[in-house]
Amino acid sequence: MALFTGAYNHIADGVSLTLNRLVAFLERQGAEVLVFGPTVADPPVRHAGTLVPVPSIPAPGRPDYRISLGLPGAARARLASFRPDLVHIATPDLLGLRARRWALEAGVPLVASYHTHFTSYLKYYRLEALEGLLWAYLRWFYRPCAHVYVPSPSMADVLAARGIEGNVRLWARGVDTDRFNPAHRSLPWRRSLGFRDDDVVVAYIGRLVWEKGLDLVAELFTRLEADGVAHRSLIVGDGPIRPELTARLPHTVFTGHLAGEDLARAYASADVFVFPSETETFGNVTLEAMASGLPAVCADATGSRSLVEHGTTGYLAPPGDVAAFLGYVTRLVQDAALRKTMGAAARHRAQSYAWDVVLGTLLGYYEELLGRTSPTAATTPAVPAPHRMPR
Repeated sequence: MALFTGAYNHIADGVSLTLNRLVAFLERQGAEVLVFGPTVADPPVRHAGTLVPVPSIPAPGRPDYRISLGLPGAARARLASFRPDLVHIATPDLLGLRARRWALEAGVPLVASYHTHFTSYLKYYRLEALEGLLWAYLRWFYRPCAHVYVPSPSMADVLAARGIEGNVRLWARGVDTDRFNPAHRSLPWRRSLGFRDDDVVVAYIGRLVWEKGLDLVAELFTRLEADGVAHRSLIVGDGPIRPELTARLPHTVFTGHLAGEDLARAYASADVFVFPSETETFGNVTLEAMASGLPAVCADATGSRSLVEHGTTGYLAPPGDVAAFLGYVTRLVQDAALRKTMGAAARHRAQSYAWDVVLGTLLGYYEELLGRTSPTAATTPAVPAPHRMPR
């Protein structure tokens, strides 16, 4: 397989980590994978498989992201000599566009995965006027793909409403339930941050960018404090808006970026998880929080809507509704029994998202497309889905 992506090793975000896990899984199954994508001199991710670098430039205002500039001649020659059985495009950018053309001209089966809900980002850059044009481009881009893989039923519903359906398949995301586990809760770690053992810690964990709904997080933490709700607030992660957030939230504890065991310990050592993002296609951090035994209060939007069972594993609040978030978080902060019950239910639900099952489902789709397995086995969803997938 040839995989084309805008994020692979130059940034440790959900897309790159998922794709690296996919490539490692495929290679363990005996598949050969060649990855085409941008990179940097000292990448933060030790990537899986063979990466063919392509030219790129920093994204305007967001230098941690890269914009691929296409598929140069040397990379095209490498692709042609590799002779892939399948082309998988993870990003519909200029690199993805060149890969699409190559696959169609070469007669190689073409699939795509939808990782980033691009149109939901437009309002953060005052580009809402471009939404219609962007959807038109995406409809055109995905039309010749044999499969388009989406991470959640709610995301499939959004695409169907915009005319992208028929070739859509569910490919969820997984979680390592050994790593993200309530057993990693650490009172010494909490104390090192200045928390008392009986403090109720409300946490946001993720990248610090406005697109994740962090203006609401700042307002929520401020209002919890103003209302006298006994809690402590915690933000785990880093990003370009950290200085502004720390100025707005002088009583919030900021840890910066954490990974591996440190990240797992941070999840398990919190008590309530908050994630108001409306831009997710799945919500990896929400699943990690659930696996860690935390009740989650999330935006009722794509991604989280398919993970959080409202009233059972947490709450879904209308996107952007600070008062609703405040009410749900206050309820959880003040009711220890409710936190315990919802946290246990969240952990139980997260255990349905085992990585080998999730990645095996995608491999089944590939094999079905290449005529190497039965379609019945390949099209079985990896996880329970509350919404019916469009056909």
